[in-house]
Amino acid sequence: MKQLFVLMAAFLLTMPAYNQQAITIKGEELFGGLRGRHIGPALMSGRISRVTGHPTDSKVIYIGAAGGGVWRSVDAGVTFSSIFDKYAQSIGAIAVDPADPDQTIWVGTGETWTRNSVSVGDGIYKTTNGGQSWTKMGLEQSEHIASIQIDPKNHDIVYAGVLGALWGDSEDRGVYKSTDGGKNWDKILYVNPTTGCSDLAMDPRDPNVLYAAFWECRRTAWSFSSGGMASALYKSTDGGQTWNKIHNGFPQGQLGRFAIAIAPSNPDIVYAVVEAEKADDKGLYRSEDGGLNWKHLNSDFGLTVRPFYFSRIVVDPANPDIIVKAGLNGSISKDGGKTFRDINGGVHSDLHDFWFDPNHSSTIYLGCDGGVYRSWDGGNAWEMVKGLPVSQFYQVAVDNQQPYKVYGGLQDNGSWVGVSSKPGGVENRDWIGVGFGDGFRVFPNPGDPNIVYSEMQGAEGVWRFDMKKNQSKTIKPYAQEGDPKLRFNWNTPITTSHHQPDRLYIGSQYLHKSEDRGESWTKISPDLTTNDPAKQQQANSGGLSTDNSGAENHCTIFAIGESPMDQNIIWVGTDDGNVQVTFDGGKSWSNVTANIPDLPKNTWAYFIEPSHFDKQTAYAVFDGHTASDMNPYVYKTEDGGKTWKSLVTPDIKGFCRNIREDYENKNLLFLGTELGLFITLDGGQNWSQFTNNVPSVAVHWIAQQERDDAIVLATHGRGLIIIDNIHLLRQITPGVTGEELHFLKNKPSIIREASGYAGYSAVGEFVGENPSYAAQIAYFMKGRHTFGKMTMEIMDQKGNVISELTPGKSKGINIVDWNYSYKRPKVAKGKTLAFGGFSSPTVPAGTYKIRITKGKNVYEEDLVLQYDPESIHSQADHIAQHETAMKLYTMNEDLAYLVDEIDNLHEAGKKLQANPVNKKIANLLPGLMMELEK
Repeated sequence: MKQLFVLMAAFLLTMPAYNQQAITIKGEELFGGLRGRHIGPALMSGRISRVTGHPTDSKVIYIGAAGGGVWRSVDAGVTFSSIFDKYAQSIGAIAVDPADPDQTIWVGTGETWTRNSVSVGDGIYKTTNGGQSWTKMGLEQSEHIASIQIDPKNHDIVYAGVLGALWGDSEDRGVYKSTDGGKNWDKILYVNPTTGCSDLAMDPRDPNVLYAAFWECRRTAWSFSSGGMASALYKSTDGGQTWNKIHNGFPQGQLGRFAIAIAPSNPDIVYAVVEAEKADDKGLYRSEDGGLNWKHLNSDFGLTVRPFYFSRIVVDPANPDIIVKAGLNGSISKDGGKTFRDINGGVHSDLHDFWFDPNHSSTIYLGCDGGVYRSWDGGNAWEMVKGLPVSQFYQVAVDNQQPYKVYGGLQDNGSWVGVSSKPGGVENRDWIGVGFGDGFRVFPNPGDPNIVYSEMQGAEGVWRFDMKKNQSKTIKPYAQEGDPKLRFNWNTPITTSHHQPDRLYIGSQYLHKSEDRGESWTKISPDLTTNDPAKQQQANSGGLSTDNSGAENHCTIFAIGESPMDQNIIWVGTDDGNVQVTFDGGKSWSNVTANIPDLPKNTWAYFIEPSHFDKQTAYAVFDGHTASDMNPYVYKTEDGGKTWKSLVTPDIKGFCRNIREDYENKNLLFLGTELGLFITLDGGQNWSQFTNNVPSVAVHWIAQQERDDAIVLATHGRGLIIIDNIHLLRQITPGVTGEELHFLKNKPSIIREASGYAGYSAVGEFVGENPSYAAQIAYFMKGRHTFGKMTMEIMDQKGNVISELTPGKSKGINIVDWNYSYKRPKVAKGKTLAFGGFSSPTVPAGTYKIRITKGKNVYEEDLVLQYDPESIHSQADHIAQHETAMKLYTMNEDLAYLVDEIDNLHEAGKKLQANPVNKKIANLLPGLMMELEK
């Protein structure tokens, strides 16, 4: 232990002094070999917005995730691979070019199932090489693209249905047409700034026949309205030059969202699901003359529930009377819509899209809030695809177990605890559920990780879960008699304390504190919100279809930050724009919002991070997207909120959700935005997007694991992503970036002795990646090595070269793994694998020297190896093992050299025998060679 302390002290002394000089290099040139590793989960997957497939190859399937990009399967859904990581991950539409289905695919970004947490898109994309690379083809301001249709006779003609902005007016809504493969677009149908195209269909017989559904809707942070006089269904028979409303048979008055579908086997049959004012008028309509006349068939609840979330209907390509409709449980009809039954078979609720295999229509794929399911028998039985890690986390926390565990809540998929690593990788079965409904904030008790706190939407349930006893208790605070009703946000803030392990905070319009794990609560603030009555009418939310689930609860606390330096300093942010702070544990509060420059009024205070270094310092992130303001807002105060400065630069993309200050270097900040992770090494002067195996996905939360020097990203579409080796970033200074090659300090490396025993996942199941268990050699290079020789050697304490490695040659951070072993032994030639089974023995613990030769320059650095502190073997055991291994190593090499000598004698003998001059000697050789072989 003393030796370890001394080594750690030496390591800390060599760390650089942190300053605030600008570091201007960006992106991959800065981060180099640092990369994210995905641990899922896929057990509960995540919301799927689109499902489609190849028109002739039934094995090729495409999935569009609500926040997790585009995925392709080439084996009928057994396995999937991501093909859209560099771009906005919210997917609204996917279209496979029928004339070039192997190569040309179109993607419209921006999901159109417009719940309160929906993400945004940034245009339409096209690939002509099967997804290897993509080109943005315009419509950058579309935000939400509902449908893409491609003319099968001329694939340069493409139509896009743009729903447009959800949170504000937009002139970019409507139906667009391109006649040159997406280079240019014409808006061919537009209604008004509040009404966009929510569905678009093309007649398979005649590509000039189009149906376009327009939907008038609006969301605010506190309300949702669906429907209006501008909602309508249109038809064109001339490729979009002219359009006509086709409402004969539809109800009068205001209409809401439409879903439309053409029967491929008989395109005169068209179905529409209509949201209307009267309950009896809602539901399924059918036309048998191409939309000229409509007949109302059905208004079952399964057809009419939540039109904003479930307006999708699909017809069997071989039978015009078989219809599937998205919904809470999904519905299927086999009699042309007269009757429906729920889709059963254990499918997760909230179904959004379907795809029938056009070659075998009894095969159906569906996408829902729980991922992708497939049926081989026309929808009677279903199986889940377990290889799609597209879960949507709202938050993540970590503990200090070994390996550390991760905790988080998922959209419509409960709350979970998993491991950060495991022999064989993190599997679906390694996750444990600790909450229901929509999971949000989940935290372990800092003093006892067997106690876990979780919640569901709107704080309808708040629990303390005992993992040992597998029991939970409700701990939600309630209003006292005579007090106003408590208002909880859909994503209610709960947090633990830095100072007292059993202390909890929860926010309503008040801040509540518990000192006994939630058994009792004390209100420690007045109403900290604006308490605007106009923003508290959630009971009336929904428009034509009432929808008051609590998603629009407003004038609530959303962010809570207790100072790690002083338990009496607590920061609070509210969804209606207030930032409040107390310096006396809640006895008095100051509203410091007015001190923040250039911040639009009432912008959502999304996250507050009190500093680890100074009591008066804090960071605040604001999110204006629910007011149709997509700008980033990030601020810092160094005087308790009296003054603030913006940390935003043009480098930051997307509105922001979360910020973390490194606990060791105050200038190292991590920022989560709607379009990815951004990092600054100079206190916010320059930001770089981190894209090394981290997609452009919404990062809702960032947790730091201090012991392991890792950050964990809670992404809203790609599960949890871990970035190890954060300590390397702390060492990057302007001086380091100017050096030809600079070794970065590492903590002593542990020679791991875990057994490595692991289970076997089923085929197609996702397995999360482990961190490297090798000794890692890290260095920074100011430029890529392109010319001349570059080598890396490992030497023991006597200067002997014991291993040779391939060095990294990239600009930025390079990380090279050494499996703490000697060079492979020389192995004797053999006819079997027996001799090929020898591997290099592990080196003993100690200090080794790394030597990099780069051209004429030589760079050296020490590397310390230690035995696993969790090992069951003693020091004497390790020494004995090493001595034995080296004896075997030497014996193996001696044998190899002996075999080489024998082989050389054989070859010499053959040459003698072949020479007639040496006939007499040659006659003696067979006997001698037989003796040698004995």
